[in-house]
Amino acid sequence: MNIEGKSYTRTKGIVLVLTGASLWGISGTVAQFLFQKQGFSPEWLVVIRLLLSGVILLGIAAKEESKSIWGIWKNKYDIFRILLFSILGMLAVQYTYFAAIKESNAATATVLQYLAPVLISCYLAMKSRRFPTYKEILAVILALLGTFLLVTHGNIQSLSISGLALFWGLASAVALAFYTLQPHQLLANWGSTIVVGWGMLIGGVCFSFIHPPWKFEGHWSLNSFFAVAFIVLFGTLIAFYSYLESLNYISASETSLLACIEPLAAAVLSIVWLHVAFGVVDWLGSFCIISTIIILSTVKTDKVNVIEKKKENISL
Repeated sequence: MNIEGKSYTRTKGIVLVLTGASLWGISGTVAQFLFQKQGFSPEWLVVIRLLLSGVILLGIAAKEESKSIWGIWKNKYDIFRILLFSILGMLAVQYTYFAAIKESNAATATVLQYLAPVLISCYLAMKSRRFPTYKEILAVILALLGTFLLVTHGNIQSLSISGLALFWGLASAVALAFYTLQPHQLLANWGSTIVVGWGMLIGGVCFSFIHPPWKFEGHWSLNSFFAVAFIVLFGTLIAFYSYLESLNYISASETSLLACIEPLAAAVLSIVWLHVAFGVVDWLGSFCIISTIIILSTVKTDKVNVIEKKKENISL
């Protein structure tokens, strides 16, 4: 591939990941509009989003994937893994995130969810029985500082957000960490479209027993209809496709770094559209947390460079 071709490919990857991350951030703010302005419940929105998106994704997989979407049910280990992923991964991360938005706002919920990479790094360090690198330690310190500033505004005697908002935000980070780590073998065997499609559908079906999709709360209007449609189509399907497609053109570390635009998009739209108060301390706390993604991305890049250098030395 010539230089112009490589440049176009890289640009395409950057545009795709920025599109996907921005749509995720925007959909969080749209969900805040539904919860706080239209009286929708997170439970109803979660179950509808999971059921509709799951059916559509599996339909796409059945048409485009070379593997049968039913093959995942032929192996007992895959069955156990997909059920675990659907309930503790997909359903958990969707519900905790929306619950955090309802109790606070999209910007705060999204930033708190971005603590997940720090949790993942800590877990992997413990699993491999190694001491964290100085960059990982710095990321943990910044994450703790950012969370402290975001939830207290620097005053340890009071919370700037409710206890429930903090609980759901931290639970969302834990759920996202599990969501990221657990389905590794499933993704390798079946691909992301099939795994995420089944994860959404099973999660939606399971949650239907707790909150049936016909049990609706809120006010239907043209605006709320378009908001729900946007969350399902753009905030889920197109965002998911764009993010995964970007991995074909740029590295995973670059993708995770550029995805930091998600909380920024959520914060800006929340301030401009819903007039959410977001002060200097909030921005500082958000910067601390988001900077952990940048630091951890460089850790991954350093490891890749070391591996490539070893390969070169062996070939020599």
